[in-house]
Amino acid sequence: MRILYALLGGLLAAPCTAQPLIWGYGPADTLPYVEPGRVQPQRGLAPRLGEELSKRFDLPVQFIETPNNRLESYLQEGRLHLICNTTPQWMSESQRYHWSPPLYEEEDVLLQHRDRPPLSDLASLHGRVLGTSLGYVYSQPLMAAFANGAIKRQDVRDLDTSLHMLDKQRLDAVIDMRRNLAYKLNQYPQLQLRFSPWVVERYQIHCAYGPHLPIAAQRLDAVLLELRDRGLISQWLDEALRNAADQPGQQAADAR
Repeated sequence: MRILYALLGGLLAAPCTAQPLIWGYGPADTLPYVEPGRVQPQRGLAPRLGEELSKRFDLPVQFIETPNNRLESYLQEGRLHLICNTTPQWMSESQRYHWSPPLYEEEDVLLQHRDRPPLSDLASLHGRVLGTSLGYVYSQPLMAAFANGAIKRQDVRDLDTSLHMLDKQRLDAVIDMRRNLAYKLNQYPQLQLRFSPWVVERYQIHCAYGPHLPIAAQRLDAVLLELRDRGLISQWLDEALRNAADQPGQQAADAR
């Protein structure tokens, strides 16, 4: 009996290894959402949210950079538990996931060279080359223009490369989220670029949870909703944007 008690005591005292919450993000995701090119990103909204969720649910959070064309299959298989910075219209099988409440609003906008006339609507892009991200889905009218050849889509490996190509006028414009582009402009103030006045599309940003989420989806929803309503998510995004001026780009020489 004493041996049994000793064994039970040892089991109770053993540390509990909680299953990590595995958070996927794409290679084109960038600050202020996440810092790319790191084994475990430290800066941006995603790591800040991950730190908060880790404390709330007492589990580790692991970030995994995943090719865009594998994000959905990995989510379904349980190799990822959630992805954020997304919206149902971008997912081919959005009905298979639990969607968080909307966390913040974003918009797709264009950057163009300062020496070019303003791109004010879809027609002004006809016959031009638009820098895009591989695998990304844009507004329906823009996707239709790509399909019929009215606008040439040029997928570029990352946003730094796109902006330097645009600065050298090897692209006519670049499309991305406004915050991503604003962050990069703060990093590279020497580039001769400006925002187009045209807002291509506005949308709400969510997290998508896969079927193997290690915590109840409703509990995660409640925490994210609380953080949004307290203004913390917007605050963390704004902080990342303000910090851009202190983190000058290091890839200017290579991103050509």
